[in-house]
Amino acid sequence: MRLLVINGPNLNMLGIREPHIYGQSTYDDLCARIREHAQSRGVEVALFQSNHEGAIVDRIQAAYQAEDGIVINPGAYTHTSIAILDALKAVGIPTVEVHISDVDARETFRQISYVGLYAERRFAGYGFDGYLMAMDHLIDTYGE
Repeated sequence: MRLLVINGPNLNMLGIREPHIYGQSTYDDLCARIREHAQSRGVEVALFQSNHEGAIVDRIQAAYQAEDGIVINPGAYTHTSIAILDALKAVGIPTVEVHISDVDARETFRQISYVGLYAERRFAGYGFDGYLMAMDHLIDTYGE
């Protein structure tokens, strides 16, 4: 099984950006945890981060017939990007949405998720563990 983990804008700034919300750990720390978890579960993982909506759309399209599942934290694009939603719908790959913070407990505008209109599950407010939970869901549902 091959999983794609996509992180959207500003997630490369983890550890610097609002540590009271996102914690002290860095993006590199997150990637290491994801790789370690993938190895422990016996799956391949590709990691991608971009601050650019079109690059995220391009990477989703490139996943067509190449990846078996997508874990995505679209960052702020969660609340604005119909283009990312349409790309996910176009490729038809099982997708799980992840957010480090509990977005539903934050500003009202963060409670809108276009990606959530396609994603089959959502893990929000579990910190980095949400990514591992999302991976486990995809592996347990579609893998092996």
